[in-house]
Amino acid sequence: MALILPIAVVLSVAYCLLIHFFLWHWHKIPLWQIPADFQPHTFVSVIIPARNEAANIQECVNAVLAQNYPVELMEVIVVDDHSEDATPALVQAIADPRIRLIQLANYPLPEGQAFKKHGINTAIAQARGTLMLCTDADCYIGREWISGMVSFYQNHPVQMIAGPVNFHRERSFLERFQSLDFLGMMVLTGAGLHSGLMRMGNGANLAYTRAAFNAVGGFRGVDHLASGDDVFLMHKIETQYPGQVQFLKSLSATVLTLAMPDWRAFFHQRLRWGTKNANYTEWRITAVLGLVFGLCWSILLCLLLLPLAPSALGMSLLLLISAKVGADYRLLGTGAVFFQRQDLLRVFWPAQVAHILYIAVIGLCANLYKQYEWKGRKVR
Repeated sequence: MALILPIAVVLSVAYCLLIHFFLWHWHKIPLWQIPADFQPHTFVSVIIPARNEAANIQECVNAVLAQNYPVELMEVIVVDDHSEDATPALVQAIADPRIRLIQLANYPLPEGQAFKKHGINTAIAQARGTLMLCTDADCYIGREWISGMVSFYQNHPVQMIAGPVNFHRERSFLERFQSLDFLGMMVLTGAGLHSGLMRMGNGANLAYTRAAFNAVGGFRGVDHLASGDDVFLMHKIETQYPGQVQFLKSLSATVLTLAMPDWRAFFHQRLRWGTKNANYTEWRITAVLGLVFGLCWSILLCLLLLPLAPSALGMSLLLLISAKVGADYRLLGTGAVFFQRQDLLRVFWPAQVAHILYIAVIGLCANLYKQYEWKGRKVR
């Protein structure tokens, strides 16, 4: 028991310093606004993988088609991943020459390749764009999304851009918890890229050049992994083009998506994300994730074992909780202010409890249990 308090001190100080480091870099990222004299000249291919998205696909595609961007400089490629609902029919019902539907049922899956990566590979092989813009079928996109991404691309020496993603239309505590958590994740994503400490991104809002995709061999080497079509590609491009993977800090380029509606769907989504952690080649990401995992488990263990050593464990528990709550409030508050979602801070306290449990449970399960269900498929 003698080591409990020193360990709590180390974890608490490390976590507070880490969050302070990320916030410092977040504030250093220049806010991007579309220049008044912006003249687009980049042809873009918007790639939308879709599986069983009949409830969302038309709204998503129509939002992309309504972009404030020249119609002659864009195309939309929807990749239907063996949908069992009306997704392909709904896409075909949209009468616009810029839309192309690719049905993966017509393209045999190469042995050992994950469906989504196969779909993106197939789309890029047929795309005409210089810049690939990727989003998901359950996303809503504002009118300035493409202009924001392309104007940044045309004004910076970049090969890949990670854009912000937020949740919206929350109706329950679970959905608000996910939304608040993601605000913090976006701050960490931007700060991680700006600092070079860790490189993360979200496939719901990602852009990369065809040239960079081809130069790194696309998803070769990670194409067997069901998740990670964003982060692993990012790591490959950063290795090939140092400093040319950047975060776009812009409200107008933010993509909105839907939170998981119930705890079961939430568990499987986060398990899917967590199973790729063991394949990270950048040790810094693993170290950061390990610190957060260790902090959350330390809080739970101190709480569970409190009767055994009330004094030492009580002081340790107080220190750990104070460090996490204080650092997280700064982090989430910063994200809430930037993305104009201060309303989500109303669930901060119950969200802290949910966050500790979710990090501890999902982190453990992701390392022990490699099978999960996603969109009607069992994935290993």
